Amino acid sequence: MQIQGSGALVTGGASGLGLATARALAAEGAVVTILDLPSSSGAEIAEDLGGAFSPGDVTNAEDAAAAARVAQESAPLRIVVNCAGIAPPAKVLDREGNPAVLADFERIVRINLVGTFNVLSQAAAVIAKNDPTESGDRGVIVNTASVAAFDGQIGQPAYSASKGGVHAMTLPVARELARYGIRVCTIAPGIMETPMLMGLPQEAQDSLGTQVPYPSRLGRPDEYASLVRQIVENGYLNGETIRLDGAIRMAPK
Repeated sequence: MQIQGSGALVTGGASGLGLATARALAAEGAVVTILDLPSSSGAEIAEDLGGAFSPGDVTNAEDAAAAARVAQESAPLRIVVNCAGIAPPAKVLDREGNPAVLADFERIVRINLVGTFNVLSQAAAVIAKNDPTESGDRGVIVNTASVAAFDGQIGQPAYSASKGGVHAMTLPVARELARYGIRVCTIAPGIMETPMLMGLPQEAQDSLGTQVPYPSRLGRPDEYASLVRQIVENGYLNGETIRLDGAIRMAPK
């Protein structure tokens, strides 16, 4: 499916992987709409990209529906990339042996998993009504999981559960949306140069990078964005979770 001339909706598009993806899609001729928090720099970024900003919360159905409508206004919505997410640590027991605050676990799962489903379902309802391309395609949805879905570390039960859920729903959603000509794939990044990690001391960043077999460094957001482009353009990629991690397998901690 061609990127040029397509409408694209990118959640978390004001920073990190989402920002790199928004820029890459815009560079290929997509009309990009960014869904991010009102407090983000999404409006300025969207203006620079010649796109639109739809402020909102990915866990809010009305916000997600509004973003899908905005994305549909300038060009047929055909590309959705879910990058919004959080990754705070949340152990089962604290240092005193007390159980975790349940609300902390629920918040992570709600944003990462429920938010992803909310956006993909609202966007799919719009995409399904568009005319198909000559090859029968209506759209592509790319979600973001994590290697933590498969080898989560101590302190990541909520994050791993949320990203494992994103991975697990990829195939059933792809099977359901096949009748509409909508493909669904998921990217599971490893240790990436996101704002959260870039805030760590250089020594810590270098240490994390050395854990990657090859190349022994942190992954770059533009490498994530490149994979998004390849998924969109390769019509036979569907129902799959692709690890983007330099062959790392995370240690317990």
